[in-house]
Amino acid sequence: MKDVARPLVLHLVYRFDVGGLENGVVNLINHLPAERFRHAVVALTECTEGFSRRIERADVRFVSLHKPPGHGLKLYPRLYRLFRALRPAIVHTRNLAALEAVVPARLAGVPATVHGEHGWDVSDPGGTRRKFQWLRRAYSPFVNRYVALSGHIESYLVDRVGIAPARVARICNGVDAQRFHPPAPAQARSLAGLPEGFATPGTVIVGTVGRQQAVKDPLALVRAFALARTHGGVGGRLRLLLAGDGPLRATLEAEIRSSGLEDAVWLAGERADVPAVMRALDVFALPSRAEGISNTVLEAMASGLPVVATAVGGNAELVVPGETGALVAAEDPRGMAEALLCYAADAALRQEQGLAARRRVEAEFSIERMVARYAELYESLLRPQGAA
Repeated sequence: MKDVARPLVLHLVYRFDVGGLENGVVNLINHLPAERFRHAVVALTECTEGFSRRIERADVRFVSLHKPPGHGLKLYPRLYRLFRALRPAIVHTRNLAALEAVVPARLAGVPATVHGEHGWDVSDPGGTRRKFQWLRRAYSPFVNRYVALSGHIESYLVDRVGIAPARVARICNGVDAQRFHPPAPAQARSLAGLPEGFATPGTVIVGTVGRQQAVKDPLALVRAFALARTHGGVGGRLRLLLAGDGPLRATLEAEIRSSGLEDAVWLAGERADVPAVMRALDVFALPSRAEGISNTVLEAMASGLPVVATAVGGNAELVVPGETGALVAAEDPRGMAEALLCYAADAALRQEQGLAARRRVEAEFSIERMVARYAELYESLLRPQGAA
């Protein structure tokens, strides 16, 4: 099929590197039918080579604009020329940092723009800052349709930003339940680099996967783990695995040393084998201060793990307390420690809720369902009435 018969969807992000938002872009591009859409990925800063290799299609173009800090007004001429050269049918921006690109897209004659809201940064964890609400409202005339990844974000766009409900589509993330699945029965833990003696019979491994930055609050998880370890035999069986890297790594290392937890905590670094990491865990923990719809929570659920998460953003739309995991307050290490101890003490509870989490993903958060919703949205915008 000739390329002119396949509309180009240009995905514009702040940075194309390891992260939940970016992982969602990868999943979408890899699973949308190649005979229906072409794709390009444009990063205002950088498309990293390692992460870009996760795109399985050979016809995807990557563009890094190396934007300096501050407003992107100086990039408008370059974006305008890029849009005129590539002639995308749809420009799909994601989160506030990329929203300003809808202006040059409209000026360049791009037929349709989509803006996705995936969650908030630590500087505005509840979406309460008037400045950011105003900015979103100011750019709204340049956006055809919005995508909210959770009901919480959908309400924010409608009630606080003032977007008409008909312009907002709620599309939750989906997870590849074939790639992320529980380990085979009686399968021994096998994970590259696993420290000797870390996973022994009777140990319970709690883990998280994510960038080590303030909004993800891995320090709260380390402190919760330290509290849980003080509770006798059950706490002593706990181990903590933190996969990921970021600006808080040195702070985490210092906290682990000062708490005397060097033998019980493994900072596994950035991993390319996240499905194997999930299958090495007994419980997944997410200590974030703010979230949209977390890809890693969905991946953990698909892997058959109970999830202990903070009650922020869209987490309550994924985790059903008492059925697939537990929700605790953000920035409350003691509350998280108590939840972790409950799972450490009860293997049957871990298995029961982990299986329920897997069933919930299969029923409500499949990647096929997500892809179908995006394909429907894109194609509605390509019809004359959709782009009005």
